[in-house]
Formats: sequence, structure tokens, C-alpha cells
Amino acid sequence: MIIGHSATIARRARLAFRALHARRARQFTPHAVRSSRGFTILEIIIVLFLLVGLLGIILPRFSLDDSLGTVGRRLVGTVRSLQSLAMLTQKTVRLYVDIDRGVYWPVILDGKQEKAPTDPTWATPLKLSETIRISDILADQGKKESGRVDLFFYPTGRIDPATMHLVDAHNNILAIAIEPVTGAIRMSDERIEPPRPLSIPDRVRPLLKTAETVR
Repeated sequence: MIIGHSATIARRARLAFRALHARRARQFTPHAVRSSRGFTILEIIIVLFLLVGLLGIILPRFSLDDSLGTVGRRLVGTVRSLQSLAMLTQKTVRLYVDIDRGVYWPVILDGKQEKAPTDPTWATPLKLSETIRISDILADQGKKESGRVDLFFYPTGRIDPATMHLVDAHNNILAIAIEPVTGAIRMSDERIEPPRPLSIPDRVRPLLKTAETVR
């Protein structure tokens, strides 16, 4: 009886060992790896492929370059800053604008000398966005479509009158006009042409000549 009882215990031990071995083997099957990690490598590759295709459709709709309005507001901010700089230092400030290169930079006039502003913002010339160009500038020197234009800011707060037209890659226009007396700045998505000189009607000219003769 003792021998039979020992054989039964040994048989049960072998069955338990086999069951434990089978349980451990199942834990390392591909199905178990997939269940524990969530996704297989193939599924991850498919998801990444779909994301890349989706980004290829969406990204071209967005431009990383500055828009026409952004560049225009930046220029308006420059004008305001230089107006304040002239009033603060009580010295005339000259703004150089290079139409061909699309860059601009200010200098402070100290007698006959030109000095760079101490503000590190003006340490190097500022450049327009690659997709934005200056079409033309109308200032005291006349209308220019190339070359360099000078704008002056005076200690009284007065600014030289100027009208600048910016154009982007799609030929959209942004006009910036500086009023000489008030210093107001006007922006428009259409060209701003200079006011036409007043013409004297022919019937009025004889009256003016008569008035000059009387005086």
C-alpha cells in the first residue's frame, strides 16, 4: 500500500510539473507578446504610413513664411518705434530702405555723423520675408521701384510722408501710407495713389489774373 501511495504522489507531481511547463511556454508565444504590448510591429508600421500620408495632404495647405499682413504690421511697428526713438533722443532718425534686397535699417543723425542705435534690435539690418517684396515706394525723392529710399523721423514726432506697396508670391498687394502731419499710418489691400494736384478751371484763371493786377 505504501508503494502504491508513493507512485500516486509521483504521478501527480509529474502532471503538475508538465502543467506548469505548458503554462510558461504559452506566455512566450507571439499571441501573448501581442496581447501584452498592445500592437505588433506590422500594425505600428501601417499606422505610421497612414500618418505620413495624412501629413503630406495637410502640410502643403499651410505656409511657414510670414504673411503679407504680418510683414505689414511689423513695418508699422518699426515706424512707430523709430518715431518714439527720435522723440526720446531728440535727434533725427533716418531709415534706409533697400528695395532690391528687401532690407531696412535706421541710423541716428548726430550732426554730420550717422550712429547706429544702441538697441540690439538694430544691430543688423532687418529683412523682409522671402515671399514678400517691395513693389515701390513714393517718398520725397519721388516714386522708386528699385534702389534705396530714405525716410526721416524728426524729434517733434513728424515723419516724412511715404507710401509703400508690398507684394507677395500670389501678387496680393498691401499698401502702407504714412501721413506727414499727424503721423497716422493707413494700411490697405489696394494700391494707394498720391492725390492729384488741384487743377484751376479755365474760367477761374482770368479772375485770378485780375486779382493779381489789382494788388
